[in-house]
Amino acid sequence: MSTRDTPAQIGDLPPIGRPANSALLLAGITTLAQVATLTRADLLAMHGVGPRAVRILEAALQDHGLAFSG
Repeated sequence: MSTRDTPAQIGDLPPIGRPANSALLLAGITTLAQVATLTRADLLAMHGVGPRAVRILEAALQDHGLAFSG
């Protein structure tokens, strides 16, 4: 899947960039609740997800009363 074909935003996820969105879509992750089942290390291990995307996701999780697993 080309990042060019990836939507700029998915479900209730914050805008984190097309490469990170593509990585999450490939993993079947489309919601913050699904992100909350992962660890930071899980996310960083995905090609296209970097520290900036993890920080943005963490802030969004906190805004919704959620947190990363582990």
